[in-house]
Amino acid sequence: KRREEKRREEKRREEMSAQANRVMALSEWEDRWNEGKTGFHRPEVHNLLENNLDKVICGRKEVRFFFPLCGKAVDMKWLADMGHTVVGVEISEKGIKQFFAEQNLAFNEEPVAAIPGANVFKSADGKISIYQCDLYKFSSAVAGKFGGIWDRGALVAINPCDRQKYATLLMSLMNNDCRYLLDTVEYNSELYKGPPFVVSEEDVKNEFGGGCDIELLESVDAFGEKYKSVGLDSLTEKVYLLSLKAQ
Repeated sequence: KRREEKRREEKRREEMSAQANRVMALSEWEDRWNEGKTGFHRPEVHNLLENNLDKVICGRKEVRFFFPLCGKAVDMKWLADMGHTVVGVEISEKGIKQFFAEQNLAFNEEPVAAIPGANVFKSADGKISIYQCDLYKFSSAVAGKFGGIWDRGALVAINPCDRQKYATLLMSLMNNDCRYLLDTVEYNSELYKGPPFVVSEEDVKNEFGGGCDIELLESVDAFGEKYKSVGLDSLTEKVYLLSLKAQ
């Protein structure tokens, strides 16, 4: 049995190292938006958010949600229509403007005093604010802390070498009662270099386990044509619920 465990651990390390050094510059993400290579965007509300929203809301009203690397996620409008407020961070101005245009929302744009060169785009009703900046320049000093986080396509998109920095930032944005819904993918990383990158259950525990209680809520087979076309033979999507450990 020991030998089997050791073999599994070695295999996992090999798979991790296949992606560990992959680095994408912010400009590459901007290029993807500018070239319309946004296959990561979903035109409908994410089913795993719908399925598990009650566990995030927990009966609370007017929850402040944070969307890291939000793109033009329709989920932001969906939550705002329920009476919640949403703050997103996105590097692509094009993606942000497409969001407001596609959702028929009037917006204002203003500079962010705390982050030189950054702008914030706010819906006219004040329910949705999207900061156009490098995620790592964002902090609770800029927009406070949050009661909910929906991380779909963010942790799996950042460079694997930045995960600890990312986790530290996200935990610093959580209010004591914050519920953080985290969406990840798992596949054979030798077949595809990413992004989205593989984030295993062990990775989630390694990065967030020090400060958060972690619960696996759902694991679904999300394999489809899109992933087949890049050479994968299977893909599992997992969603976790993270909450800060009691101090």
